[in-house]
Amino acid sequence: MSRVLVVEDEAAIAELIALNLRHAGFEVVVAGHADAAQAELDQVLPDLVLLDWMMPGTSGVALAKRWRSQTRTRDLPVIMLTARAEEADKVAGLDAGADDYLTKPFSTQELLARVRALLRRKAPQALDTAVDIAGLRLDPSTRRVACGDQEVKVGPTEFKLLHFFMTHPERVHSRAQLLDRVWGDHVFIEERTVDVHVKRLREALSPVQRAQMIETVRGAGYRLTQQLTTAA
Repeated sequence: MSRVLVVEDEAAIAELIALNLRHAGFEVVVAGHADAAQAELDQVLPDLVLLDWMMPGTSGVALAKRWRSQTRTRDLPVIMLTARAEEADKVAGLDAGADDYLTKPFSTQELLARVRALLRRKAPQALDTAVDIAGLRLDPSTRRVACGDQEVKVGPTEFKLLHFFMTHPERVHSRAQLLDRVWGDHVFIEERTVDVHVKRLREALSPVQRAQMIETVRGAGYRLTQQLTTAA
């Protein structure tokens, strides 16, 4: 489930956007101003941001420029939302770092189409980027997992599962969501299959003392935690 951060100071518009995105299967977080948006980003990096141009205090354009200047957020997919329809304004928004530009009022269908298109476009970049959490490093380009100098042997499915966990840390994922994002929703597999592969993944991570990173959240699913706990 892709996480979308909606940054919009008009509560009615923000709620309407959020409602439509949730109905389409997205996880949505709403921020009413720049400081709230930054706080959300500092906590968990979303998969995409819908960013209003005109906000009190720091504008959406200024926020986009700030994110593009920082390593952690420079590749963050951003769609600018604005009532400004002039070409010069569109150019300014795109120059600030927005990936796409949507002029109000817009249809729900157009919004969802733009969101999905941008997520598809950005996905290949993310797939090749190495991820490092708590000393555990996964490199998709070489298909290797290592902890320090010690290589971790994982099967192809466990590799994909670990990659998804590491690129979405601290989020709880249900078995159905994991099947959708790791196996693909066109594959009809029992949800309990997820448990089998999580068990195998923990076994693979056990020799490097990283098995506890994959947490079971009772009644909800699984998550990868970045906080290592010292074994008693």
